[in-house]
Amino acid sequence: MDTLDSQRAQVRARIAALRAELPRAGLAAFIVPSSDPHLSEYLPEHWQGRQWLSGFTGSVGTLIVTADVAGLWVDSRYWVMAEVQLAGTGIALMKIPGAASSAHLDWLATNVATGSTVGVDGDVLGLAAARQLQTTLAAKGIALDTSRDLLDAVWTDRPPLPTAPVYEHVAPFAVVSRADKLAAVRQAMGAAGATHHFISTLDDLAWLFNLRGADVPYNPVFLAHALIAADSARLFIGAGKVPPMIVSRLAADGVTLAPYAEAAAALRALPAASTLLVDPRRVTHGLRAAVPAGVAVVEQINPSTLLKSRKTAAEAEHVRRAMEQDGAALAEFFAWFEQALDDGERITELTIDEQICAARARQPGFVSPSFSTIAGWRANGAMPHYRATEESHAVIRDGSHRDNGLLLIDSGGQYVNGTTDITRVVPVGEVSAAERADFTRVLKGMIALSRTIFPRGVK
Repeated sequence: MDTLDSQRAQVRARIAALRAELPRAGLAAFIVPSSDPHLSEYLPEHWQGRQWLSGFTGSVGTLIVTADVAGLWVDSRYWVMAEVQLAGTGIALMKIPGAASSAHLDWLATNVATGSTVGVDGDVLGLAAARQLQTTLAAKGIALDTSRDLLDAVWTDRPPLPTAPVYEHVAPFAVVSRADKLAAVRQAMGAAGATHHFISTLDDLAWLFNLRGADVPYNPVFLAHALIAADSARLFIGAGKVPPMIVSRLAADGVTLAPYAEAAAALRALPAASTLLVDPRRVTHGLRAAVPAGVAVVEQINPSTLLKSRKTAAEAEHVRRAMEQDGAALAEFFAWFEQALDDGERITELTIDEQICAARARQPGFVSPSFSTIAGWRANGAMPHYRATEESHAVIRDGSHRDNGLLLIDSGGQYVNGTTDITRVVPVGEVSAAERADFTRVLKGMIALSRTIFPRGVK
């Protein structure tokens, strides 16, 4: 059995194991979203259950397993990838028009019998998504169980939570102090009539506390939750992740640490007279359900989300500097690439990734790539979110042989002073008339779009 056949057999066995758990749990179907307790796009391995079960490696997608059907709902960015990765697994590809589609909800309402129960782990299900799911199922007389994660029963070698240490984001790059940021959030809480504010989103936490981590690939963030009150703040985080010196500095700003697993308990312990501010699109159903019925809840966007979008002049200058550094790294990479083509070096899509990452790593303040590099040669460049692998990648040049074509490079870097995301298309050899015509159409479209005036309020 070759590697691909072995992987497909593994997926079939995992789906069968989950399917066997359904009657034991009293469920007609179980939903596995691409999510974690922080509703992040990029997930630690511990919460990559949808990928582990299905073998599909795209960053979004919803897997549903019933007694006789397994389906993966993905949007058009991933159709080609999903067709390849799901082939032979017994999982059906369910094509949806966009990531916000509710097609999987409609499918459940149509294909699950009235009186049955659908399960999903409420700890990784967004509150807004849970409400939509509950409404759709209830209209068909179908119950929703959010109390358990069936993956625990079948994923015996599930990776533990990440343990990377937290470090401080310091001056000159941390332009605004932690104390000032907390004060700004508390001012917004007061304006909303809230005595407490709960935050789960990792980018908000990293910004608010001037801390960074390495718990999520390509993102300098750490797993945590926070509960902010008028004169105190608790950061719920894994034991030992914060060095003692930083613990002391946090304490000086009124921030104490608590175990990561105690966030829900802290919400359950809120005083009855308190008012909690939460962002319904940035908190899970499980955590929202922990809030006692007697606590008033204000639902609006996290104040930190808006505050961190407003850069000071010094912060904007740091971003410009990061772009300059990244531009220098790209110039270095392209100098290598042109010379390598002339010298007849063997160049593959993987080589592009290696060389561009190495050029960035030589820049001061480099932390990591900001996402997995996309280097797509010719037809591969037309596949959204394509990624070359050791098992499957294209050769751009091999010795004296060189084809003509276009090379797409989509890459970026995390630096202490900013984050970049750069896309370039490089012609190799002769460019055809069709390629020129298509590229000109894209350019015209971009110019027209950039000149369009949208009515206020249009996203």
